[in-house]
Amino acid sequence: MSSIFAKIISGEIPAYKVAETEKFLAFLDVRPVAKGHVLCIPKQEVDYIFDMSDELYAELMLFAKIVAKGLKKVVECKKIGISVVGLEVPHAHVHLIPMNSIADMSFTSERIIMSNEEFLSLAKQIEQAIIS
Repeated sequence: MSSIFAKIISGEIPAYKVAETEKFLAFLDVRPVAKGHVLCIPKQEVDYIFDMSDELYAELMLFAKIVAKGLKKVVECKKIGISVVGLEVPHAHVHLIPMNSIADMSFTSERIIMSNEEFLSLAKQIEQAIIS
């Protein structure tokens, strides 16, 4: 394992985790395009999402759906958008982004600045919403 996500999975790098299973991890993006921007990743290191096995791909999408439903309970928005870009980190991942307009999904817009306390509080709220 060598990507930044592999280091997050191993605990080498801290993350604002919102959900975790044996196979997947979801955590807040530290450079969010919108408040509540979450990344869902498989713990198995695969660079390109379409190189994943069909089973792992389907399970990742189901995991992302569960996370998105919890996220929607916490962050006021019209919908949770989903995006897979895959150029910035060589580890397959799904972006879940609370949105009220298509512009909220822009990765070229200025990033949201949040304090450590805001990240911690938001992560806890999302985690609780997923559990309940």
